[in-house]
Amino acid sequence: MLTIIIPVYNEGENIKTAVENIEREVKYPYVINVIYDFDEDSTIEPAKKLKVNLVKNKYGRGVLNAIKTGLEDVQTEFAIVTMADLSDPPQVMNDMINSAVKNNADIVCASRYMSGGGQLGGPLIKKFMSKFAGLSLHYLAGLPVHDVTNSFKLYRKSFLNEVKIESTGGFELGLELVVKAFKSGKKITEVPTVWRDRTAGKSNFKLIEWLPKYLKWYFKAFGGKNC
Repeated sequence: MLTIIIPVYNEGENIKTAVENIEREVKYPYVINVIYDFDEDSTIEPAKKLKVNLVKNKYGRGVLNAIKTGLEDVQTEFAIVTMADLSDPPQVMNDMINSAVKNNADIVCASRYMSGGGQLGGPLIKKFMSKFAGLSLHYLAGLPVHDVTNSFKLYRKSFLNEVKIESTGGFELGLELVVKAFKSGKKITEVPTVWRDRTAGKSNFKLIEWLPKYLKWYFKAFGGKNC
């Protein structure tokens, strides 16, 4: 069984299509948990008409706190974090689950930078920095994946039960968990994905504000076992 975690912030324009795409493409049994920050969020009313669980962020506003809430609420063997902005192709979730089962993986990364992956649209500086981080960590630090900054990841619940989340903002949580899994000898695999920039709604990505948080975990990947 799979829990699909969708953190949202005023995704009223996208949530119906996002859920319908999942229903059409994902073949593995799943539940969808939509994590929202505040009661006035535009996502809530359209989500009430869909087959999803609405879960209020219990740590305060922000995408990291929403993802953290979602991961802590998981009751199934696997969890996948995906966005409501239609950037992540839901059919890739089938490949992620197959990889987790076949390889007994604790994390499966959806990779834009391995063979078969790609990125369509989005700010060039964000793309450059993300690709540089992923490839440098792969070739220089030895991480077994090419893309660590994409939040589109599968986690095994047993791994989530073992790890303590320290991240405090932005999307750094995915990088933190990959680095901690790598340093503790957990199995990490990847499957290709093609990321597409959103066509509706407003992005809440804050590169300058969140960059120092990414750098913390980037440099920890080059350190010793404990991090």
